[in-house]
Amino acid sequence: MSRTGRELCTEAEARLRGAGIENAAGDAQLLFLTALSRALGQPVPRHSLRDHLTAPVSPATAAAYEAMIAAREARQPVSQIIGRRAFWKHDFRVTPDTLDPRPETERLVELALSEPFTSVLDLGTGTGAILISLLAERPGARGVGADLSPAALDVARGNAQMIGAAAEFVLSDWFSAIPGRFDLIVSNPPYIAEAEMPGLAPEVRDWEPRLALTDEGDGLAAYRAICRDVAEHLHPGGRLMVEIGPSQGEAVASLMRQAGLVEVSVHQDFDGRDRVVWGRKPAG
Repeated sequence: MSRTGRELCTEAEARLRGAGIENAAGDAQLLFLTALSRALGQPVPRHSLRDHLTAPVSPATAAAYEAMIAAREARQPVSQIIGRRAFWKHDFRVTPDTLDPRPETERLVELALSEPFTSVLDLGTGTGAILISLLAERPGARGVGADLSPAALDVARGNAQMIGAAAEFVLSDWFSAIPGRFDLIVSNPPYIAEAEMPGLAPEVRDWEPRLALTDEGDGLAAYRAICRDVAEHLHPGGRLMVEIGPSQGEAVASLMRQAGLVEVSVHQDFDGRDRVVWGRKPAG
């Protein structure tokens, strides 16, 4: 006899809790909703979940749900399992080839939008979430996303097309293949020190691309590379804005000052942690 959705979700919640997952109930329900949608071939709205929980579950839905719960038990991130992550005002496709866009990175987008710009470069674009979010707010701006991963660039191109943002994506090691200058350069580079990697949550350490997480050193190599060449790629008065780890504010600010940038400042995220450093190329 078929089991109900509630029975499957209750069992899944216990399994996820046993795997050490804090939001076991929320993950179990979200994955059940996703399994339903895939089995039915159309989105199932959350408000109808109650009806599906009390009804018998089809074999196709049960099989899809089992595969998702097994993946989550192995600590695969929910965003990778369902294939998307909400960021700023859109949903972005996420794969194991890309960093999962975080809510705290929205602070970088917010600050970038505090001044006008007509051209923007996103270094280490990943899913393209930062660049596409900015271009969606400034549809007349020119946007370029650079990444060292061809697979990540494929994801970013797909996200841009899905959301309707006109962006160019370039395979580049930081500025190596980037010509011209921009009003705004943004980046969320790999900033986790090698020594910190073992302490990360399994969802991050074991499932996200290591290349996007760490420089295999002190966590500052990307900032050194960006600051070394940034002046050649900014228009006078243009801004560089980067996401940082909570303890890196002063070190990255110092690198920007050494690069000749002015008005260098450190900004906090919504939890009060240092999250964004930005500086400006002198106008004269």
